[in-house]
Amino acid sequence: MDYNLLILLGTAIFCGFFVQTVVGFAGSLIALPILLIGLRLPDAIAYISIFYLFSSISLVYKEWKYIDKNVIKKLSITSIIGIIIGITVLTFSQPILLKKALGVFILLYVAYVGVGKIDIKLGSKGTVLFGVLGGFFAGVFSTGGPLYVIAVKNTVEDVKIFRATMIGVLALVTTVRLPTLAVGGLLNGGHLKMSLIIFPVFILAQFLGGYFFRKIDELFFKKVLLGLLCFSGIALFF
Repeated sequence: MDYNLLILLGTAIFCGFFVQTVVGFAGSLIALPILLIGLRLPDAIAYISIFYLFSSISLVYKEWKYIDKNVIKKLSITSIIGIIIGITVLTFSQPILLKKALGVFILLYVAYVGVGKIDIKLGSKGTVLFGVLGGFFAGVFSTGGPLYVIAVKNTVEDVKIFRATMIGVLALVTTVRLPTLAVGGLLNGGHLKMSLIIFPVFILAQFLGGYFFRKIDELFFKKVLLGLLCFSGIALFF
């Protein structure tokens, strides 16, 4: 057994899903740069996708009655198209270019969150475009969430339904991404075996994230998080 991989994977999954549980975003953007210290980008995406599936099953079960199924239907076809394109790019592109692109994506995400998530009004064509783009970035970097936030906000106003629908959309994306990765040869039994070994770390991250969510200054934590993301984005780009 590769103990270095276990330590790297455990650290990345713990940090990523702890942050995801505390502030509700940026889990994969935290985990990816850590995983890329010792893994190829396709392997890193495979591991993150598996743990997002674990997370999605629990969340969808809890939020099912609040999910706007019409929004899910509207984004499903465009997301599938985007995911297939994204995983094709992930399979055949040069790793160094993808790392630089990930760095740019992280910096843009920090800018987007830092200015307060500017509202963007979309028509039907815009929603289709953001569905494809969300699927594309979910396929390449497992990070299509910000684009889906923009698309869903244009349809859903109630905060509780919005949150539940985002959980449903991201669960759909994860469910489509895993078999597509497997068909593309980017996910295999080795990834599943290592993920099951690390699964208790994932549970611990969610438990501690839920505990600290009630204890820490969320605004301060978000500022520190955005600083870390900015640093990792610059490091990946250069």
